[in-house]
Amino acid sequence: MMRYLQKIGRSLMLPVACLPAAGILYGIGYWIDPVGWGTNSIIAAFCIKAASAIIDQIPLLFAIGVSIGMASEQDGAPALAGLVSWLMLTTLLSPGAVAMYEGVDPSQVPAAFGKIQNAFIGILSGLIGAGCYNRFKDAMAPEWLSFFSGKRCVAIVTAFTSAIAAAILYYVWPVAYNGLEKFGISIAKLGPIGAGVYGIFNRALIPLGLHHALNAVFWFDTIGINDLGKFWSGTGELGVTGMYMTGFFPVMMFGLVAGALAMYKAAKPERKPIAASLLLAGSFAAFFTGITEPLEFSFMFLAPGLYLIHSLLTGISMTVCAYLPVRSGFNFSAGMVDWILSFRAPMAVNPWLIIPIGLVFAVIYYVVFSWAIKTFDLKTPGREDDDSSVPDSELIVPVKKADKKDYTHAAAAILEGLGGVENLKDYDYCATRIRVEVKDGSQVDEHKIKSAGILGITRLSATNIQVVIGTKVQFAYDAMRKIIEAAK
Repeated sequence: MMRYLQKIGRSLMLPVACLPAAGILYGIGYWIDPVGWGTNSIIAAFCIKAASAIIDQIPLLFAIGVSIGMASEQDGAPALAGLVSWLMLTTLLSPGAVAMYEGVDPSQVPAAFGKIQNAFIGILSGLIGAGCYNRFKDAMAPEWLSFFSGKRCVAIVTAFTSAIAAAILYYVWPVAYNGLEKFGISIAKLGPIGAGVYGIFNRALIPLGLHHALNAVFWFDTIGINDLGKFWSGTGELGVTGMYMTGFFPVMMFGLVAGALAMYKAAKPERKPIAASLLLAGSFAAFFTGITEPLEFSFMFLAPGLYLIHSLLTGISMTVCAYLPVRSGFNFSAGMVDWILSFRAPMAVNPWLIIPIGLVFAVIYYVVFSWAIKTFDLKTPGREDDDSSVPDSELIVPVKKADKKDYTHAAAAILEGLGGVENLKDYDYCATRIRVEVKDGSQVDEHKIKSAGILGITRLSATNIQVVIGTKVQFAYDAMRKIIEAAK
């Protein structure tokens, strides 16, 4: 089950990658026409409408992205199946359709059906599409129906499966919606404290790759909060909308970078060069784009107590920013690019305050990290126990260069550490990690994998392994895939 949930999280990264384009277009449009939102400039209107074409269709993008990511093969058929499922579910459960079933006026239809086009339904559509593809892509029909054999039958089966799912949701969705709404309301009632609680769990769930599920509740329109969408569309409440995003900026742009400096300062003199190569690249990614996994995974498993401190500090930042008159938002993540683009967003409030707030949190992170590392002798990057069998000169740091030979060498070492090609059962990758399922966990040699200079390793179970590469994970994955294909 854990593996399945994590694969869903990885699948969501594909549609999420579309959001930066919307962020740039929204930023340009609002920068040109911050008051009229396009009514005073045709260029601004063009940019804003182009951005809304992406933001308004996030659930549909989820349906397509999840169907592709969860399919056993990279093919166009799963995407079509996900789209078919989305159309079936959203049409059969639309307020107009429900009113017809019940013979009532559309105004009397439960509010839950007015929110049927949401992230949850998008994900469900993708799962149905991918499930039908995996199960029926090789199905053989009778001779007289042979045209519909194999992949051609997937969309048909998906349509019938989705109709059954819609019938079930007709009774289940209102109950589930009300439950989710109560959960959201309970957190929202806590105000800034609720934002802090969300921030803590947002970071705490990253090791399991399940933080995307929590984000869907607060950032998207699953239960009506839709903090991200309302921030950019201007349909929220000024001074309130953005409270589930703002507090991430001080942490991602300043706090973690200062924490990285503290870890570098605490590194052993002879290991500072390696620590610097890991922490500098991670710091740049965090500050510029808001991608924090390279930094977080560099100490998450080496010093879990320090990661817990980081999660708590994130919650504090979320609470503080929610109390203060400051609101910034993002389409991708809380980095410098999105911070600049959010200046002209309709729901932005004093975004410049992110700088002084961030500097304060930078000091807090540096002081707290330095104290914790030294007090508890935490094994952060550069402070690991010496291992004479793996000298520093032999480490390969694939995140430092884009040289294909380096990635090929690293990929070969990773594969050898995983027990060889014959020990692999399944493998894929997400934003920063190669996710592997092996046949025999006892053949995994973590020491050999670490010799490739990767950022970290975690075992979710005896057979499920995550190899943390960083933002250039695709190069390592491609190199590993080529070795695997050559071995077949």
